[in-house]
Amino acid sequence: MDFSLASTLSCLLLSARFWYLVLGAVGLALLPKLFKLQATQKSKKMKLPPGPKPWPIVGNLPEMIANRPTFRWIQKLQKDLDTEIMCIRLGNIHVVSVTSPEIGREFFVKQDATVASRPANWTNEFSSGGYLTIALNVYGDQWKKMKRVITNDLFSPTRHQWLHDKRVEEADYIVKYVFNKSQREGGAGLVNLRLATQQYTGNVIRRLIFNKRFFGKGAEDGAAGVEELEHVDALFTVPKYLFAFSISDFVPFLREFDLDGHKRMTKKAIDTLKKYHDPIIEDRIQQWKNGERKDQEDLLDVLILLKDADGNPLLTLEEIKYQIMELMFATVDNPSNSFEWALAEMLNQPELLRKATEELDNVVGKGRQVQESDFSKLNFVKACAREAFRLHPIEDFAITHCAMDDTIVANYFIPKGSHVILRRQGVGHNPRIWKEDTLKFKPERHLNGDNYVALNEPSLDLVTFGTGRRGCPGVTLGTAMTLMLFARMLHGFTWSIPNNETCIDLTEHEENTTKAKHLLALAKPRLPFEVYGI
Repeated sequence: MDFSLASTLSCLLLSARFWYLVLGAVGLALLPKLFKLQATQKSKKMKLPPGPKPWPIVGNLPEMIANRPTFRWIQKLQKDLDTEIMCIRLGNIHVVSVTSPEIGREFFVKQDATVASRPANWTNEFSSGGYLTIALNVYGDQWKKMKRVITNDLFSPTRHQWLHDKRVEEADYIVKYVFNKSQREGGAGLVNLRLATQQYTGNVIRRLIFNKRFFGKGAEDGAAGVEELEHVDALFTVPKYLFAFSISDFVPFLREFDLDGHKRMTKKAIDTLKKYHDPIIEDRIQQWKNGERKDQEDLLDVLILLKDADGNPLLTLEEIKYQIMELMFATVDNPSNSFEWALAEMLNQPELLRKATEELDNVVGKGRQVQESDFSKLNFVKACAREAFRLHPIEDFAITHCAMDDTIVANYFIPKGSHVILRRQGVGHNPRIWKEDTLKFKPERHLNGDNYVALNEPSLDLVTFGTGRRGCPGVTLGTAMTLMLFARMLHGFTWSIPNNETCIDLTEHEENTTKAKHLLALAKPRLPFEVYGI
């Protein structure tokens, strides 16, 4: 494209006149729906939840466009209005934001069937291959089919035990990686925890699905190679745009213009994932057809061999491809993010590290590595993980629900088609629920009298794996990956702040809820060398 033409187009996109034209077009497109919307609301005597006053026709779209990232704008609005349920209107769609556990339970437990669908928008449709998967699918027969597959065939207790050794091998691998790094650097190696933990979660899910750690040869030191780095980056990119509030999500006829660039970035990430996944999947299917493969080794084999009542393959090739993709990007983010934040907080409060290692030494000792069978006794370690989920979720928003009918919640009218969002950080930072030192990392708050701590939280006092029919079906796997990462890293190494720093910067990234800077910390082995498999 000619530079002068590109410059002119760029200026036009940024000009006020451009947005007036866009919003004017939006208004004309939405006008018939607005009349219908107003008629529906007038037929109801209940009020909508409190929120900013919408403009005629376009609602609060101008404010959304002017205040990026959208989740920060919603955070501020809800705080300024001092409400635990808020409604904003974007085009003709009501978006309801919730920070109350009680209201959350009313939506996602009591009225679970009413809000069991997902928004039908471009990002969800494209990322799920046209609504073929479980997490992003609108409510219907296809979702029910995939839920049965995921619950009964992939994440059953029997299948979880079948994959135990693969999970443990990847836990051994990250311990060796950190140990080797410390030895190369004189006994206390500087570790980039974000890279290390993200590659751990990527390795685990690649092993469970494809029975391989690397797509290429890896790096010379045994760490991730360029292929794995690219793969994991794509896995983290897709969820970013699922929660990004694209303009076209609320004004579908603007999809082709890709005004905010979300479509381009999502396509790029999906294409990267398909580049690595599709050849493996297609080759594996051919191996089973040719009789070259005899035994099931991983979850891909399980999906390929599923049969319907007539003995035909239960899943199509596209269903397998997109469900695998969704499983991967739904698995990698929470464990890695929670441990990076938790260790950052604990380095600034060394007594918490001491308590965690004391518990690990009492339960495990120093003569072996932590195993999954130890988890039930590691209550302080689990409390640290829960506190990281509470204070520092990977995204502020849980996956959006969509109301399939008009309903009443907390004495407010929720119109059919409303997008309902449980704000994870909003619930976790709610001072009414977490009264004492709300914004302080304080794992002790999760220890209770019955001496048992779990990561899942059906009461929604904090948001971990959700609840109801759209809750995460991989709770057991997510818990195992998270606790193994916490336990192995805290048990195996003494962690300290880098020599040139006095404390860890806990600033949150402006664009999301991750840590603004990668956590760099010094790791020193604290167990006998033979325990590391050296």
